[in-house]
Amino acid sequence: MSEDTEALLAAVRWNEQGLVPAIAQEARSGQVLMLAWMNADALRATLAEGRGVYWSRSRGQLWRKGESSGHTQKLLDLRLDCDGDTVLLRVLQEGPACHTGAQTCFFRAAGEHWTETTPPPGSFLDSLQETIHARRRADPGQSYVAKLLHGGQDRILKKVGEEATEFVIAAKNGEREAIIGEAADLLFHTLVALEERNLHIRDVLDRLASREGVSGLAEKAARGAQT
Repeated sequence: MSEDTEALLAAVRWNEQGLVPAIAQEARSGQVLMLAWMNADALRATLAEGRGVYWSRSRGQLWRKGESSGHTQKLLDLRLDCDGDTVLLRVLQEGPACHTGAQTCFFRAAGEHWTETTPPPGSFLDSLQETIHARRRADPGQSYVAKLLHGGQDRILKKVGEEATEFVIAAKNGEREAIIGEAADLLFHTLVALEERNLHIRDVLDRLASREGVSGLAEKAARGAQT
């Protein structure tokens, strides 16, 4: 094992059982997926294999996430918190993270009782897309999103085109606030267009993630070869 890895392990504040809590976060959406435990061997294996490897306290052995289910976690980044007693893994999750089949283990919300609900959004974009989806059933007379969706694809795409043009003009003029505002409008209407096609911003983020580490020119050439 490399000296660098051993130096990283030495910085961790292991508990009395030689363990440290490890939080897995989906790198594409920012969604918190699960909390597990690592010992030194699990952390070494995670770094060496580039995947989420944990310590199963119930079985007393290493647990490679997705080894039997196929729901693996590709490691993108590993962080240690300010106190050195919690590890964060930024991963690309293949399939659901929870053994129940849920996208994340955190699907119970506090109220009068703990109630199972939809997983919390991982980012503002995720939350906004869910809001747009909910507005689909709203009264077009009361909701701008519902009015757009009820107006059909041509109306939505025309609005996306208008916002794209306004963004280009703002960027050309170089006025910071105008650029930000027009970019926000363009992004919002793009999300509405995705909703109209029954797509989600996560689909776009997944595609972007699949291109990470790939040369832009090579990726473009690959797409051209498929046509």
